[in-house]
Amino acid sequence: MEYGRTLRGIMAVLAAALVATVSAGPAQAQQLPTLVLVHGAFADATSWDGVAAVLRERGYRVVTPDNPLRGPAHDAAAVQRTVDTITGPVVLVGHSYGGSVISNVRDPKVESLVYIAAFAPEQGEMSQAALNPIRFPGSRLLPPALQVKVVDDTTGIAGKNLDAYIAPASFNSVFAQDVDAATAADMVARQRSIAVMANLEPSGPPAWSDTPSWYLVSADDRVIPPASQRFMAERMGARTSEIDSSHAAPVSSPDEVAAVVEAAASH
Repeated sequence: MEYGRTLRGIMAVLAAALVATVSAGPAQAQQLPTLVLVHGAFADATSWDGVAAVLRERGYRVVTPDNPLRGPAHDAAAVQRTVDTITGPVVLVGHSYGGSVISNVRDPKVESLVYIAAFAPEQGEMSQAALNPIRFPGSRLLPPALQVKVVDDTTGIAGKNLDAYIAPASFNSVFAQDVDAATAADMVARQRSIAVMANLEPSGPPAWSDTPSWYLVSADDRVIPPASQRFMAERMGARTSEIDSSHAAPVSSPDEVAAVVEAAASH
């Protein structure tokens, strides 16, 4: 009788251990956050292809939503719709103007923010302030490299809007001087214009004020001056690192960018 009770006790312990082990597997897998990579102006979601490939190889789920490039509030709402489809923790990553967008997404699922050569505006601040030529000289994002055109836009007045884009002849030297000509040509073909008013729209309360943040400065940036990037990173209290890269760091340095994203995800 005593032997039977002991045997049943041992079997119960083993069964409990087996259930715990089986249950732990999916739970541990779910601890990895989903990485949402938000592209900036003059680019599209394919600009994240190299970074996304590295992170997916490391077991992360990566989502690269379309950024409409119409204005921080409008575009943050678009990214929010993507976040709404995700179960579990999220890390938001923004490149360039994408930083203005993720700064305006406030969701309890977002555990970390990552800024890659990105705008990180305060409340009421325009992204354009980061390009102030007196305070932060050095940007080459000026005419004739910077051009404007009228585009069809359902969010604009009478279905039209004024958009900015980089002239193809200047794209390689201004935006992505550290990529080869063929890659630059592909980026030009995929270039997305941005509403001129997008960088003039006052930002909302910044998500980075109460969310752990990382910032990767592009030290050879010809779009957002490195001094401006360092200022924003320090102001937001971000964990900051630097890379010798053009503004197009996600394309030219995917491994280094992925490492920063993973550091935020691991946190």
